[in-house]
Amino acid sequence: MSRTWFITGVNSGFGREMAEQLLARGDRVAGTVRKPETVDDLRAKYGSDFWSETLDVTDVPAIHRVVRRAFEALGEIDVIVNNAGYGLFGAAEGLTDEQIRHQIDTNLVGPIQVTRAALPYLRAQGGGRILTLSTYGGQATYPGASLYHASKWGLEGFFDSLYGEVASFNIGVTIVEPGGARTEFRSTAGARMGAEPDAYKDTPIGMIRTVLSDPARIPNGDPAKMVAVMIASVDETPAPKRIVLGSDSYAMIRKALGERLESVEAQRERALSTDYPRAVLQDGNLS
Repeated sequence: MSRTWFITGVNSGFGREMAEQLLARGDRVAGTVRKPETVDDLRAKYGSDFWSETLDVTDVPAIHRVVRRAFEALGEIDVIVNNAGYGLFGAAEGLTDEQIRHQIDTNLVGPIQVTRAALPYLRAQGGGRILTLSTYGGQATYPGASLYHASKWGLEGFFDSLYGEVASFNIGVTIVEPGGARTEFRSTAGARMGAEPDAYKDTPIGMIRTVLSDPARIPNGDPAKMVAVMIASVDETPAPKRIVLGSDSYAMIRKALGERLESVEAQRERALSTDYPRAVLQDGNLS
């Protein structure tokens, strides 16, 4: 069954791979990019099956205009994919106010607003799917990625809640948690890093710079295989709330969740001790 997909950021990475796989199998794609010339080849090859629009996902009014135009041009859209985003790394002290705002606006506010703009159309047509690209960094953390984690943990909180909020409208929500993949993510992140205050030079922050700048550190994740799983998930009913992709993602998330659960269990008695005493019956009355 052919579908119509709305995907942010189809110029590179997972978004580009997804658009190519979908178009090659006969689906229609509405894709957004910041530079329209980056998808000239897709327009030339696929014609009307590929609808594109220029969009900066930090521009909220533009998001609503582009989503409206896409539904008006294509009719029903079956799947909304929040893909556009990037990684901001470095010591929290070394980041500028502008870098912080742009990271949150791109990775968190943008997907929220794309989804808010699309929901009335999805409800009106009787359902659909929403896929949102997070990362294992939405469940696990490491030093030097505080703002990136903040954006992705916020993203996961929003879409985890939304899963139950829109289920009665036949709208499925899936959070995708890839590990490292052979895309342009690391090179882009390396070029955007914040300043490194002298006090942090011999701390774990330096490891981030090493990982991003060392060409020998090649991620294990195959973008084509990861995207194929994302696409196939739309056929699953009910929609999977989360999809973990990559051996590193599986290991990191499993470790983080295990440690958090262990910490919670160790606090059971203290947690229960802070409640008001349970009411007891005395002479037939609650006290």
